[in-house]
Amino acid sequence: MAFDSLSEKLQNVFKNLRSKGRLTEEDVKAALKEVKMALLEADVNFKVVKNFVKTVQERAVGQDVMNSLTPGQMVIKLVNEELVNLMGSETTEIALKPSNEITVIMMCGLQGAGKTTTTAKIAGKLKQKGRRPLLAACDIYRPAAIEQLKVNGEKQGVEVFSMGTSHKPVDIAKAAIEHAAAHNENVVILDTAGRLHVDEDMMGELQEIKENIDIDQTILVVDSMTGQDAVNVAKTFHEKIEIDGVILTKLDGDTRGGAALSIRAVTGCPILYVGMGEKLSDLEQFYPDRMASRILGMGDVLTLIEKAEAEIDQDKAREMEKKFRKAEFDFNDFLEQIGQMKKMGGIKSILGMMPGMGLPADLDIDDDVFKGTEAIIYSMTPEERGNPALINPSRKKRIAKGAGVDIAEVNKLIKQFEQSRKMMKQMSGMMSGKGKKKGRFGGGMPKLPFGF
Repeated sequence: MAFDSLSEKLQNVFKNLRSKGRLTEEDVKAALKEVKMALLEADVNFKVVKNFVKTVQERAVGQDVMNSLTPGQMVIKLVNEELVNLMGSETTEIALKPSNEITVIMMCGLQGAGKTTTTAKIAGKLKQKGRRPLLAACDIYRPAAIEQLKVNGEKQGVEVFSMGTSHKPVDIAKAAIEHAAAHNENVVILDTAGRLHVDEDMMGELQEIKENIDIDQTILVVDSMTGQDAVNVAKTFHEKIEIDGVILTKLDGDTRGGAALSIRAVTGCPILYVGMGEKLSDLEQFYPDRMASRILGMGDVLTLIEKAEAEIDQDKAREMEKKFRKAEFDFNDFLEQIGQMKKMGGIKSILGMMPGMGLPADLDIDDDVFKGTEAIIYSMTPEERGNPALINPSRKKRIAKGAGVDIAEVNKLIKQFEQSRKMMKQMSGMMSGKGKKKGRFGGGMPKLPFGF
């Protein structure tokens, strides 16, 4: 995630604070000096950093903190609170009119920020909430953008309104609203043209749309990987056409994340969503408190739960739990679990949301770690996957050859599988009420795949 490097540095600072029984004012100042450097290296706006550190320092050297039993923890709590304040305190939703009226949303941004894809992602989110969106292709300069919108709209099950490239964007927008009214659609999302940089033509076009159409929400899409440039772009757009909110894309990439910590403070505009991948489902509501927790290495359990609820089939999950309790799972179940983890964003994403994991910024974990495992399992026959006891030495040799791996890798996987099944059987016995250790595991079975 974008904040991995910043998170690691801040956690190191706080580790030193926690190790001290009592804090002096100098201890706090020294720690905050390191916090300041970490934020600047993450490309957070200089003025924002200066005000942030000043506010935390003024609160941290107060009597309540310095005289508390755990001053180090109190300072961390203050940093967390101020991070939340910096990013907006409260979650902001896209403002929609009552469902019997049409809400018009204008999407804008520079080329390359992911605006057209994000427009389709928003349509999908609104459809999930029971709205009936219509996508309007108003980028008349790039035929590829119109085609891209049509393809993504079809994937989302959302109609796309297009008049090609020979009409003015404002006329396309007007016609799209008329079409929505005639077809009982209650949200019109305008995908406007981007440019390589902010210029008068683009701003003039957006202003013309706003002058002739009652736009309810103007949303800017910015690329978080451009750091301070993203903040400057947001500031310029807000000054020229007045935006209502920002969507940050590519926050899953190798970026320092400064834009997310600066945009609200510099523009006063809330961050509505963050793009966490290229798939049309990879768009997360922006929660300042959850993001602050992630940055400080405290995890984000609520988002993890929401992802699980959205992506995991509950009937299959219950069936899997029964198998775990009876230690009857097989390699087909293993494949099912790998698929579920991929749907939830992969291992690194899941671990990053779990409290106390403190993953190093350079830790390279991705779904590729499962490719060899999947290759081995897919090289088994359906009978072998369903009944691993059938796998004898000659079968192992055939499986290894089919997967293109050494037979030692096959042995390792089967050994992990057997150990996991044995462990699940033991745990199931502990939780059955026969022994005194009932409840030791909190009343739930682990859901991570075997051996991981």
